Amino acid sequence: MSPQDQHGTRRSQPRSPRHRTARLVAAAGAVALTVSAGLATPLNPAPQRAQAAEGKKTLTVAVAQSVDSLSPFLAVRLLSTSILRLTYEYLTDYDPGDAHPVPGLATSWKPSADKLTWTYTIRSDAKWSDGEKVTAQDAAWTFDKMMTDEAAATANGSFVANFRTVSAPSPTQLVIRLKKPQATMTALDVPIVPEHIWKDVKDFSKFNNDKSFPIVGDGPFVLTDYKADSYVRLKANKDFWRGAPKFDELVFKYYKDQDAAVAALRKGEVSFVAGQPALTPAQAASLKGQKDIHVNEGPGRRFYALATNPGAKARNGQKFGDGDPSLLDQRVRNALFMAVDRKAVIDKVFQGHAVEGQGYIPPRFSTYFWKPSASQDLSYDPAKAAQLLDQAGYKKNADGKRVGKNGKPLNYRVLCHATDPNDKAVGQYLKEWWGKLGIGMTLDCLDNVTDPWLAGKYDLAFDGWSVNPDPDFVLSIHTCGALPATPKDTGATDNFICDKTYDELYAKQLAEYDSAKRADIVKQMESRLYDLGYMNVMAYPNAVEAYRTDQIKSIETMPKSAGNIYGQDGYWSWWSAVPADSGSSSGGSSTGVIVGVVAGVVVLAAAGVFFAMRRRTTADDRE
Repeated sequence: MSPQDQHGTRRSQPRSPRHRTARLVAAAGAVALTVSAGLATPLNPAPQRAQAAEGKKTLTVAVAQSVDSLSPFLAVRLLSTSILRLTYEYLTDYDPGDAHPVPGLATSWKPSADKLTWTYTIRSDAKWSDGEKVTAQDAAWTFDKMMTDEAAATANGSFVANFRTVSAPSPTQLVIRLKKPQATMTALDVPIVPEHIWKDVKDFSKFNNDKSFPIVGDGPFVLTDYKADSYVRLKANKDFWRGAPKFDELVFKYYKDQDAAVAALRKGEVSFVAGQPALTPAQAASLKGQKDIHVNEGPGRRFYALATNPGAKARNGQKFGDGDPSLLDQRVRNALFMAVDRKAVIDKVFQGHAVEGQGYIPPRFSTYFWKPSASQDLSYDPAKAAQLLDQAGYKKNADGKRVGKNGKPLNYRVLCHATDPNDKAVGQYLKEWWGKLGIGMTLDCLDNVTDPWLAGKYDLAFDGWSVNPDPDFVLSIHTCGALPATPKDTGATDNFICDKTYDELYAKQLAEYDSAKRADIVKQMESRLYDLGYMNVMAYPNAVEAYRTDQIKSIETMPKSAGNIYGQDGYWSWWSAVPADSGSSSGGSSTGVIVGVVAGVVVLAAAGVFFAMRRRTTADDRE
């Protein structure tokens, strides 16, 4: 949050199509990396593990999401922002134990007495992967570019909106002066880029950072190769200040079909699978007890929601899109809310691998977790929902259909991700529940939900974000300032929500340094979102994922006690991962399939350029 999902940019996502149309590799050169030993042929009918080049240990992660951009200024999807965390350092990181701020690129930080000036000491032992030293000027340039170039602020502009000036008095000193106090100064989730590489970029809205490899960075891994809708390959940064990763290579391999990714894990073709972003109950059950496979499950950092089109508009006041006007009535939104049996969603769709939804922030983040009072609770109550619809003037006709102000029966279009089985399953329940109210529903499952979402051409949509330990980002995407400047632009907004009361509370929490007082304001914001009825948080899904123990000896979860591996608030999992064959330099069983190998699964490749360079994904993809 994720801009997520989808800092959620990262909303994230966001939030760019969630999955672009797959293109088969047409040229022989595009599959030059294919290792024949990994292919099933008449003479070799059983696909085998491919050995990494030169005996390198490779950890291959199967993902069900494609990259939206490799530019830190544009990327908002969970996969993209996770990769960028591996390649670029932030000023601070989150401790994997309890998520408190720990040194990253900055070794220490100190505010002035009035909290309007923050001074960071930049570590002297960090260097870019091309050998240049990392300095405070790189950080100053990164923040200043976001402050002065609207395109560079696409993904993470909310973090610098309150900055007055940024300077680097010395190579190890960064000074940020604020317009007013800002509580996120130890949680600036912004990748710092090398000025000497990025200063020549002409148009940040079009530069995706995906044409020249290796990409110069200072994180634990160096991004060395990428094929859209196919794979991302990284190598260990042996000079990383915190210590080099144990695996030589890390590959994120895209599978459009989640079952195919799970099958690849069973066969040892990949080392790890997280699903979409979690494994389904059936997939998890099928893997438990399997030889050499460990299923990890812990409280998730995501919420799963149903978002209502509040009437898409831009900051210039211009309205666009074609959301059903009945949804502008809060009584109608609340009625739809009360017609959703969230307990049934948990029991029947997630089969217990989730917690029933309430507020906007998952219970994993206990400081900010909020739930409605008994009198406020919009619990499952179809009878009361029908009363609200009657009061709003949407009564049933002779055929039992609710009729809109235009005399036509209500029929809501619900955007659904074609590759997400949860969306499809919940959609069928919505059709049943709303049908009993006399409301029709069309489930619009698409590979690319982004285009209609950005255009405001939907009534409701499945939504969700990964929330960071500091919730500022996912709160910011519902402010009026996050709306696009004009209908032709792309804003940081998740769902076009713009509410004056919410904005006032957002400004208050951002300026509040007292943690208890700030938490109380955040909970007021969640309460406001809940009452407005634009966001129906149905569930907090668990993180359910699996890896091969014959390839990965150990790997760190976040939180350490019981947490997730994929999509962490940091790089801890992949940086800490130890190969099963850690005592040997040969590939052996510790290597996952090398990029380009086709083993019973068609590798999806992309041609051409990104069609959504500045597109937000649907929020569920944000970090």
